[in-house]
Amino acid sequence: MILDFGSINMDLVMAVAALPRPGETVLCDGYVTKPGGKGSNQAVAAARAGARVAMAGAVGDDGFGQVMRATLAKEGIDTGLIATSDRPTGVAYICVDAKAENFIAVGSGANLAVRADQVPDDRLTPDTLLVLQMELPPEQNWALLQRARARGCRAILNVAPAAAVPEAALRDLDLLVVNEHEALAIAGGLGLDTSSPRAAAQALSGRMNLTCVVTLGGEGAIAVGPEAGFAVPALPIQPVDTTGAGDTFTGVLAAGLDAGLPLDQALRRASTGAALACLALGAQESMPTAAAIDAALPRLGPTTSIG
Repeated sequence: MILDFGSINMDLVMAVAALPRPGETVLCDGYVTKPGGKGSNQAVAAARAGARVAMAGAVGDDGFGQVMRATLAKEGIDTGLIATSDRPTGVAYICVDAKAENFIAVGSGANLAVRADQVPDDRLTPDTLLVLQMELPPEQNWALLQRARARGCRAILNVAPAAAVPEAALRDLDLLVVNEHEALAIAGGLGLDTSSPRAAAQALSGRMNLTCVVTLGGEGAIAVGPEAGFAVPALPIQPVDTTGAGDTFTGVLAAGLDAGLPLDQALRRASTGAALACLALGAQESMPTAAAIDAALPRLGPTTSIG
């Protein structure tokens, strides 16, 4: 099964005509509250794609926390490893403009109270796929990752939002998911090739003995592993809101790999799922089911091999 160690937020989403500039106030008709947080989002995406998922994180003893627990449980996600903190539940303020671009400010709240020791050793097995992001205290990520590696647990890290990743942590990973800017930053910090996202992925894979997946927005994604590399296109769509696309990609990719799919097939499902998630407002509400991904897959262009 998948164990997601990550953030849990309530999103407050506002549709605006244009994103505000520094010092500017932009008015809109209202706002909606929607479940979010990168950890929670990826857990929901994986569950809807057909995986068994457990969530480890923290919420506050407040209304948003109660809603988030209930929302995750409704998706069939095991919530037994979610702690209750004296900090408030995390909140993200999201503005989305008429072009589906967004900006996001996050008040971390209870996410800062999450600790690696919330996850007992018996949940870290060779049959577990650990999924990590960067909205928790990073030292807790690295502590859990080290324990997971020692117990034979596979691990995926999505470096979002962008932050530094220690070389030791990279060596404990099986799969690294980054966008093109994050790929160049991580490779550059290690003195590796940064001439292109593909070159950075190849260098990271070779140095760290991991699979590096680079998302390229409307250009699709590439994956370079120790044995093979692939490129998949993006599904052609007219986006409404791109907020949950990256989280959907990682969650669906994790679900595919957890189900035993080859990397190229899991990558195709992830690219398709990410595109479908852009067709409605909000992160979790727009995430597709396995059936929706299956139905859209034939519209995705061909996969190509890369050296």
